[in-house]
Amino acid sequence: MNALAAELGAVNRAQDTIVQQSGAGQRAVALARDVVEQVGAEVSAVVGTLREVSEAAGQISQIALQTRLVAFNASVEAKRAGEAGRGFGVVADAVKDLAARVEATSKQILGTVAQLDARIAALARDIQRQSDGQPQGAVHAALGEVVTGVERIAQAATQSHGVCDALVSRMAGIEGEMQATMGVFAVSLRRTETLLDLSEHLLQVTADAGVQTADTPFVQAAQAAAGRIAQALERALREGRIDAAALFDEQYVPVAGSAPAQHLTRFSTLADKLFPAVQEAVLALSNQVVFCIAADRNGYIACHNQRYNQAQRPGDVVWNTANCRNRRIFNDRTGLRSARNAQPFLLQTYRRDMGGGQFVLLKEAAAPITVAGRHWGGLRLAYRF
Repeated sequence: MNALAAELGAVNRAQDTIVQQSGAGQRAVALARDVVEQVGAEVSAVVGTLREVSEAAGQISQIALQTRLVAFNASVEAKRAGEAGRGFGVVADAVKDLAARVEATSKQILGTVAQLDARIAALARDIQRQSDGQPQGAVHAALGEVVTGVERIAQAATQSHGVCDALVSRMAGIEGEMQATMGVFAVSLRRTETLLDLSEHLLQVTADAGVQTADTPFVQAAQAAAGRIAQALERALREGRIDAAALFDEQYVPVAGSAPAQHLTRFSTLADKLFPAVQEAVLALSNQVVFCIAADRNGYIACHNQRYNQAQRPGDVVWNTANCRNRRIFNDRTGLRSARNAQPFLLQTYRRDMGGGQFVLLKEAAAPITVAGRHWGGLRLAYRF
């Protein structure tokens, strides 16, 4: 729930950014419209200038035409004057030719100006902004569509923001309900554990009274196996195969890359050599027996039964959980009570986690392992019932 709330918070922040950027986009479009209107004003000025150029070119054409007429008349008069007017006739012909060229150039200017006027008029229509109900120019129409799209984005982001706020509020309510439920579960768990303690105590009292029950053979087997483990460890101390500091070592060194986590201690290697002979023999007691293991007082299992003593498969946590139970610390309620029990025996009932959501309902008989007068741990014998 906390992770989901954090994700919704990130979504809300992203939506705030969208709204802010949408506002910036709208302001940018408004600025673009202003710029386009300024360009439109400049285009109108250019159109006016071109029209002045066109008028000037037309006047030049009129002047050139009149000049040609004058030059033509001058040429006629020069021919009438004969030899005396020959030089004047040459000048008149030159002026007539020049006027013709000027007239042609003026007409070309008029044609070019007309084309420019048509193109600029089309541009003016595209960028003009109508205020009298007439259709907008193409540029302003496109900008209008951009503004509409940005407004829709902002509206959608705002609506989504509201939805996320509602979800956050609802999640807060759910969180409160979950906490209340967890409180109820905690009370239920305490009551269940109390009932379990009473049930186990009743079993204990019954066994202590000497009454033979279905659990008696397993209790006796656990006590006998605990004695054999204790004798083997004491013999190893006497022979110097290990010293007391190493045997009672509590420095659990993690095994790199293991999942679930495995650990090593200074007595792990010795346990591999001494424990299997005792532990494997108890498995033959009954087909109800699931495992028989020696745990130190912190629930550390140096060596499990061979069936569960497999090498881990990298990345396969489910398989490792079920099949690689050696070198692991089982410090749950059942594990610690069995490991730290100092009474002649302890009977418990629990669910064993086999990994992958698989659990097995078991009973467990535990007996203390005492080495050289010190409580080393406990022998755990689990069986189906």
